[in-house]
Amino acid sequence: MRLGLAIALILTVAPAGGRAAESAAIPRDPQYPAHWWTPVPAEGAPAWEILPQAAGPGEVILSKRYELGLLSNFAATPFTYRGVRCASLEGFWQMMKYPEGADDPRAAPGVAWVHSRAEVAQLTAFDAKRAGDLASANMKQLGIGWVSFEGRRFDYRPAVPGEHHRLIVAATWEKVRQNPEVKRVLLATGHLTLKPDHHQEPDAPAAWRYCEILTDIRTELQKEQAAN
Repeated sequence: MRLGLAIALILTVAPAGGRAAESAAIPRDPQYPAHWWTPVPAEGAPAWEILPQAAGPGEVILSKRYELGLLSNFAATPFTYRGVRCASLEGFWQMMKYPEGADDPRAAPGVAWVHSRAEVAQLTAFDAKRAGDLASANMKQLGIGWVSFEGRRFDYRPAVPGEHHRLIVAATWEKVRQNPEVKRVLLATGHLTLKPDHHQEPDAPAAWRYCEILTDIRTELQKEQAAN
């Protein structure tokens, strides 16, 4: 999950007659849990967060405040992908920034790596994100714009979806398959449009757009259900 630029949330929740009142007036399909849209006070909320009530008609915010947070890359939803055990999708994501061995150019002398690749794979939530931020700083220092998996190097921010996106999609599938509650919650969103609970870059690469990835997975799972 990528956290974009922090944006003040004053527009997310407003006094009566403002955005909060508008949100309360939006009809919500009663087949879905009402608490998914329960207004949350903006006061004290993190600057990065898009609150549940910001969802438009037919939308739902994948808020970490509720069970929908299981769909977040940050969630502690362990899975194994190609023999690599990860505590979260975020851990998988950020570990790919780390050196794979002593001969890896990222392991250059004078560059400090606070964590090992294996350690990062076992992190979740903001711990994993912080480890990734440290790695990004090292990559910038080295002039490296690629990450790696199983010895293969590929662009981290490609102009068109590539190997990095393919890996994130595949790992997300494993997270869903290996965590029954994640699958249940994803299917429970029915045909709602999934929206992130944080501000994303408008031109973010495809791998960053996790709501789109989850929507595609949901569609395939729904097809499987209909066939059975």
